[in-house]
Order: sequence, then structure tokens, then C-alpha cells
Amino acid sequence: MFRRLALLTALAALSACGSVVPQGSAPQQRAVRQSTQAFTPSPEAQACYSGLGLTRANFTPLPDQYFGAGCSAVSAVRLSALRSDDATLGVSNLDAVACPLAQTFAAWARFGVDRAARQILGSPLVRIETMGSYSCRTVAGRERMSAHATANAIDVSAFVLGDGRRISVSEHWNAGSPEERLFLTTIHASACKRFGTVLGPAYNAAHRDHLHVEPGSGRFCR
Repeated sequence: MFRRLALLTALAALSACGSVVPQGSAPQQRAVRQSTQAFTPSPEAQACYSGLGLTRANFTPLPDQYFGAGCSAVSAVRLSALRSDDATLGVSNLDAVACPLAQTFAAWARFGVDRAARQILGSPLVRIETMGSYSCRTVAGRERMSAHATANAIDVSAFVLGDGRRISVSEHWNAGSPEERLFLTTIHASACKRFGTVLGPAYNAAHRDHLHVEPGSGRFCR
């Protein structure tokens, strides 16, 4: 449901996938204070909010934030819940998420994850657990900024089902039952059809415990 515009209080630098860039300088603090003033979303952002509202996700639009060091959150939202075909889906540990990414994530949760859970594991999805979204950091082992630094990436760690089972990437990607492993590889493959970049345990050790998803026009799936 589309909520009233709210003010962003802070963006947490969540640890995963890379090195956190130090923040807190005087110019950055001024930028944060200035960004808490009332804002008017761009036409593109408003259109995206409308599209996201059609998915029946619960979200709060956030004012644009520029933190310096190449870090920002523009046309972003805070997701509090998603929707499956017939129920509300919880989502944990998300801060700012760029609206286009939120739209794709909502569609993947409904059509990719929930339906795979029902078909393969015999139980609906009730919650997606994440390791975060926005974080001002570089790509692990590199100097270039991560997509997380612009709120354009989400790290997904686990899925909780209606029967109480919790399927995690770290525990079940390699050591789960045949059905659990099939579920994870199936939703990984479905993510690759929707997102520009999808990285999982098969990519490198830094992604051994989560699926990293980010938008893009290309297709990089590992």
C-alpha cells in the first residue's frame, strides 16, 4: 500500500559483500541534515511508486540522500512487506532500496520465490530474510563502489515458509535436502531472468551465505 511520504532519519552501513567507506565528515553530516527537509519526488520516482503500489507492497518513499564518497539513495523506498498471490510476505533488515529494484524484488518474491516454495517444498513463503540493501562500501577486494552504495542491491540470506521451515543459503545451498537445494537453485535461476546481476555461492566465497541481486540491462548470473 502506498504510504505517505516520510523523512529518512539515517541509512545504516550494513556489513556484507565489501569494505565499508568511512562516513561522518562535516560536509556529509550537512548533506544528511539538508536531505531531511521536505522533498518533491521526480516524475520518474512518482511513476515508480505507482508501479510498486500496484504490487500491493507496503513501503515508504524516502527523500533523496547524497552522502559523499559516491554514496547515495535516490528515488528510494523502505520496504516493510511484500505480497504473494494471496498473502502478505514479510521482509527483514532492509533500509533504503532504489524504487526500480524494489519493483523487481516484489515481482521476484511473488512469482519466483513463493511459487517455487509451494511447488517444490509444498509450503508457501511467509518471509524473506536479507543482509541489507544500502551500504556505503566498495565491491569486495576491489576499489570500485558496490551497487549497495546507491541502494541498488539487496543481499538475500534465507526464506521462511508457512510450515516453519527456514531455508538459508549458507546452510542449504550445498548441504540441504535434494528439494531444498532444488528450491534454491530454482529461485536463483528465476532471479537471473529478472535482475541484471545475481551472485551466489557458486560465484565466490564472499557470497557463500547469500544471493546478491541488483538491476541492470545486462545479464551476469553466477
